[in-house]
Amino acid sequence: MTETILNNAVLVLPDGTMQGHLVIRDGKIADMGAGRAQGGEDCEGDLLIPGLIELHTDNLERHIQPRPGVDWPHAAAIIAHDAELASVGITTVFDAMRVGSIPSGIGRYKAYARGLSRELLELRTQGALRISHFLHLRAEVCSETLIDEMALFGPEDRVGIVSLMDHTPGQRQFRDIDKLRAYVMGKNNITEAQFVEHVARLREMRARFGEAHEAAAVAEARRYGAVLASHDDTTADHVAVSAGHGIRLAEFPTTPEAAAACRAHGIAIMMGAPNLIRGGSHSGNVAAAELAGMDLLDIVSSDYVPASLLTSALMLGEIWGDMARGIATVTAAPAQAAGLSDRGRIAPGLRADLVRLRPVAGSAVVRGVWSAGRRAA
Repeated sequence: MTETILNNAVLVLPDGTMQGHLVIRDGKIADMGAGRAQGGEDCEGDLLIPGLIELHTDNLERHIQPRPGVDWPHAAAIIAHDAELASVGITTVFDAMRVGSIPSGIGRYKAYARGLSRELLELRTQGALRISHFLHLRAEVCSETLIDEMALFGPEDRVGIVSLMDHTPGQRQFRDIDKLRAYVMGKNNITEAQFVEHVARLREMRARFGEAHEAAAVAEARRYGAVLASHDDTTADHVAVSAGHGIRLAEFPTTPEAAAACRAHGIAIMMGAPNLIRGGSHSGNVAAAELAGMDLLDIVSSDYVPASLLTSALMLGEIWGDMARGIATVTAAPAQAAGLSDRGRIAPGLRADLVRLRPVAGSAVVRGVWSAGRRAA
């Protein structure tokens, strides 16, 4: 039996805070209460919150390809990614990997998810990772190979989320063709004529494969036992289709109209922490702070900046005047959306996924992280 005692901490609970102590035993929260317990680590009045739960991050891709054309050794990249997340308080992550590739032409995208996920899961089996990893397959319906790629995964692969993505030019995230033009032409150094050809090819691909890909992705998510998520819903009609598929999580709705429709259908609403911290979306979509003010924000993801997850939760605590509610957007709410009943809150019997932190200048210093009771950072 292993036991850790954390003393003199401010425990952030679902209904507020409590100055007290917490006991970890065999990887779970065994006991908690007001006042001090005998022995243990003095938390010096720091906040003690549940470990952060990250549902959507592209951070692993950044480690795999730190520069264009560089394919970094994958084991080293995965281990570094895992350590970075632990250092900022993330104890559960759904690593986002795209399925659905475009093998040739402008904007080509090669298949990679099956191979990379096998490497990640093998490192997990070997005990090389500090935190809990699941897979989040981002199913791109505007592609050529989605069905074949998804068939390579099964229930044993820890696929926790499948999100339906549609990056067809002229709709959803890419509804503003001028913004898409600037992005694609700048990234690929192509001419206007080449951009027009690229857009026409993607639209033709969507018309040819889109419906079959969407139906297959929904069916495969059910086969895996994964939660279905939508991506970049823009209209109430988009949300109605999502609801019909049984989707329970909306990633980054692009308009207040879509967010309000999600609320009406009982679909949890997730926005990106960089959007909140920067004061708006880089692509011109609705600002996360606007949705927070309308009570249309449930969950936050760090997207491409892991350290932003904790900062965004503290910001929301300030916006709402309720720190426990802000923290819940990165702990209890994502746990519920992902179907994880064993974490996301501080309560006896749950996994001892915990973060000790001290707020500093609108952000926080992480002073300790425990994943299933083991010190991770």
